[in-house]
Amino acid sequence: MNRILKAGIFQFSLLLISCGLFAQSVSWEAQLTRNDGNNIRFTFDWKTVKGKNIWVIRNASEKITVDNITVEGDSLFVQMPVFESQFRVKKTGHKLEGTWIKGGAVKTTILPFMAVPGINRFEAKNKAVKNISGRWAVNFSASKASELSVAEFKQTGNKLTGTFLNATGDYRYLQGIVTGDSLLLSGFDGGHAFLFTAKIETNKKITAGKFYSGAVYNEDWKAVKDATVKVPLESVAMYVKPGEESLHFTFKDLNGKPVSITDDRFKNKIVVIQLMGSWCPNCMDETAFLSEYYNNNKQRGIEVIALAYEYSTNWERSTRSLKKFKDRYDVQYTILNTEVTVTDSLRTEKTLPELTPIKFFPSSVILDKKGKVRKLDTGFNGPATGVHYIAYKKEFEETIDELLKEH
Repeated sequence: MNRILKAGIFQFSLLLISCGLFAQSVSWEAQLTRNDGNNIRFTFDWKTVKGKNIWVIRNASEKITVDNITVEGDSLFVQMPVFESQFRVKKTGHKLEGTWIKGGAVKTTILPFMAVPGINRFEAKNKAVKNISGRWAVNFSASKASELSVAEFKQTGNKLTGTFLNATGDYRYLQGIVTGDSLLLSGFDGGHAFLFTAKIETNKKITAGKFYSGAVYNEDWKAVKDATVKVPLESVAMYVKPGEESLHFTFKDLNGKPVSITDDRFKNKIVVIQLMGSWCPNCMDETAFLSEYYNNNKQRGIEVIALAYEYSTNWERSTRSLKKFKDRYDVQYTILNTEVTVTDSLRTEKTLPELTPIKFFPSSVILDKKGKVRKLDTGFNGPATGVHYIAYKKEFEETIDELLKEH
């Protein structure tokens, strides 16, 4: 019998069920089922607060609260707090079964979903023979040799957490195990659905790596330990074109009102332009950071404008998804819908023609008090990257502080 199902049968007797709803906090082992059998596992807690169903999805130290859950008979409709992502499930015997549905630029991803009560996404059958804590230089098979990624792992016994960083950002919070000479890591946040596997040859060499994402994507990877490796950024850099120094744009806010960078409210202020999309998990982390920073610093003469590049030019679809971002992170700064899709090959020319191509999301542009471009950043090191996130915040804050001193 499948281990995850046996665990569910054993623990299901602990559940208290009232009118089809779970009346106490219970941990669940969940998986998204791929056709190739490389299923993506994650864990969540299900509890009721004042009669309201809440899921808390856990990835390492991250906890994602999901409170938009509706019940219709024996069916649950679970809407993720950001992204076009939801679960539609039913209780079948000792488990939940249904589908995970995620909207995309071209097609909608639909994967079978199942969950049973339990606390472990992976089972460590053997004692870890190696400890891989530290920094690693990673080569993914689809990447150019010069475009290395970096992995950072923290291992305690069989338990493993970490993330991968590349020039555009990071793979967010990953959680798993080392069992014998093998590693298993996964993460699910509503946008990302990741599984990493590999063989640990030595304390300094990882081989036979496989990276699985979503319904079908897979890629080989390998790594060597290297405490000094850095992510190369040259290939994703963005610049101001020769002869240009300022931006000129007007787009609609989420209420349909035109907003221009030349509006009075942005004059004589430091303006951070966030290039983002509501489909983008790293943009979620950047939005959380910028929202908190703006709310704490706007009185100093700082403004933030988010320019959104969505999956679709459909206004209702795009603004509905962007409003989820706004509500989730209490965004008080301006969000504008460019009405240009992220997949549009002319997205830069149509929105910010003063810049060289926007290669990745999120990216950011910082303007000084005179409206001149002073700094461009591609990618974002989120909180899952630890010291890199701290370093990013420090550099960002120092840049703003210096620009504020200028007359």
